[in-house]
Amino acid sequence: MTHWHIITGEYPPQPGGVSDYTRRLALGLVDAGDRVDIWAPAVDESEHGDHGITVHRLPDRFGPRSLRTLSQELDRQPAPRRLLIQYVPHAFGWKAANVPFCLWLKSRRRDSVWVMFHEVAFPFERRQPVSHNALALVNNVMASIVASSAERAFVSIPGWRRMVQSMIDAGKPVDWLPVPSSIPIVRDPAATAAVRARYAGTRPLVGNFGTNGRLIRGMLVASIPAVVDAADCQVLLLGRRSDEVCRELVERHPRLDGRVHGTGVLPDEDVSTHAAACDVMLQPYPDGVSSRRTSAMVALSHGVPTVTTSGPLTEPLWEESGAVERVPADEPAALAERVARLLSSPARRDALSARAVSLYLSQFDMPHSIRVLRDADLASRPLTVVRA
Repeated sequence: MTHWHIITGEYPPQPGGVSDYTRRLALGLVDAGDRVDIWAPAVDESEHGDHGITVHRLPDRFGPRSLRTLSQELDRQPAPRRLLIQYVPHAFGWKAANVPFCLWLKSRRRDSVWVMFHEVAFPFERRQPVSHNALALVNNVMASIVASSAERAFVSIPGWRRMVQSMIDAGKPVDWLPVPSSIPIVRDPAATAAVRARYAGTRPLVGNFGTNGRLIRGMLVASIPAVVDAADCQVLLLGRRSDEVCRELVERHPRLDGRVHGTGVLPDEDVSTHAAACDVMLQPYPDGVSSRRTSAMVALSHGVPTVTTSGPLTEPLWEESGAVERVPADEPAALAERVARLLSSPARRDALSARAVSLYLSQFDMPHSIRVLRDADLASRPLTVVRA
C-alpha cells in the first residue's frame, strides 16, 4: 500500500476541473487499496466526506503559514513521503507567481516528489501586453523549479512533454497522464427523456458543456446563431456561466429566445442526464481540442457525437481515432455547417458515438490513470530519494 500526499490548489467543494479530477483520482487510488491525504486551501462550505480520504485544509493559499503547516505535518510522517502535486501555476495563489511554494517544494529533499502538470506556464506572445509576458517569464521559472524538484513528472497533454523534459533532470521520466471526464455516467432513461421533452420538443438538441471562459464564450456567441439557423435545432448550454451566455445570445439575437437554454451549474448526475439527452455536442476550443479538455471528455464518455475544433494543441489521436468531427479553430462559422451535416446523418452519428466511447475507454477513463500511477509506483520501489 502506498501513502499518497496529494497537494492541490483546489478540492471539492471548491469548483474547477482540477478539483474534480483530484477527487476522482483520490477515490480511484483508495479503491485500489492505497491511502490518500489531500492538502488544499480552506473553504467556507461544508467538507466533502469520502471514505478513505483524509482532507487537510491549509490556513491560507500556500502562503508562509501554509508552507509551515505542510512542513510540520509532513515531517511527522515516515520518510520518504510520496507527494503528488497537482500543478497549475495560478492554483497556488500569489496571482500565479508563487515562487516561494516552488522553492519550498525544492527543499523537500527527503520526499518522493511526483508532479502532474495540468498546465505548465502562461505562454509568451509578441503581441500581448508586457505584463503578460512578465507573468510568462515568472511561470517558466516556477515550472523549472518544480520540474527540477520532481522524481517523476506527468503531463496532461503530450504536447507539453518536451517542454517539461527540458526542465527535469536528465534520465527522469515524463509521462502522459490523460485527464478523464469529471462527470460520472448516470444511466437514467426516464430522466434523459424528461430533459429532451423539456428542451428539444420535436427538434434536434445540440449541447455544450463547459465553464464558459472568455475565449470559448466568444466562440459560442459567434457560432450558435448560425448553428440554430443551419440545423433548425434547439441548443442546451450546460455548466458554469451557461445561463449568462444564453442571456447574451438572446439579447444580441432576439430570435433565439426559446431556442437557446442555459442551465447554469448543475449537480454531476444532472449534467450526465442532460448531456445524454443531446443529439450532438458542440465543443469549440481556441487552441483546439486536446486531451486536457475535460469538457470534451464528458461528450466522449457519454458517446455523444461531437463537433469541435483543431488547433496547435490538438494531438494526432483525434484524427487517427475518427472519434470527433473537427474544423479549424479560426473558422467558427464552419461549426454550423458541420453540425447540420451531422444531424442529417444518423449513421454518421452512430459511428462517431461508437468511436468516442472506444477512444475514451482505451485512453482516458480514470482506471487507466490509476494503472499508470500504480505501475510507476511499483517500478520506483524501493524508494531512495535524497537529492543534493
